[in-house]
Amino acid sequence: MSALGAALGRGLHASAQSPRLTKFSLQAPKSVMVEFSDGRVFNLSAEFLRIYSPAADSKIRSVGGEKVIFGRRHVGIMSATPIGNYGVRIDFDDLHKTGIYTWDYFYNLGSNKFTLMRNYIKTLRKHGLSRDPQRRKPNESKGGEKSV
Repeated sequence: MSALGAALGRGLHASAQSPRLTKFSLQAPKSVMVEFSDGRVFNLSAEFLRIYSPAADSKIRSVGGEKVIFGRRHVGIMSATPIGNYGVRIDFDDLHKTGIYTWDYFYNLGSNKFTLMRNYIKTLRKHGLSRDPQRRKPNESKGGEKSV
């Protein structure tokens, strides 16, 4: 993460709305810790980051505007790659790696973490789904997303 450290060292600002990112720490495979100039520190789990991936092609199915990704409780982070001066791409061990997490997006996720996770769990319950991975039967394709 030396390139990321160098970018942070230049005092980059994410935007006028969010405080400046002052520290990024990948604690693979379980979480990412981000710290901002206003003193707020957020520890964001791999599961949380995966289910709220900003990727346009994250294979999320939506019906009536409701996104449902399930079975990601044990997903891990393999790496984080700096993208320009504004964010990182996180590679997960479920092979998802197209989302770019901007500093603003990290701040938004951290600021709303408990509400977002609570709503996610409510959505899973509503559709009879679980955070735990489904047990696969022989010759069964990978699950993890559901149209509802």
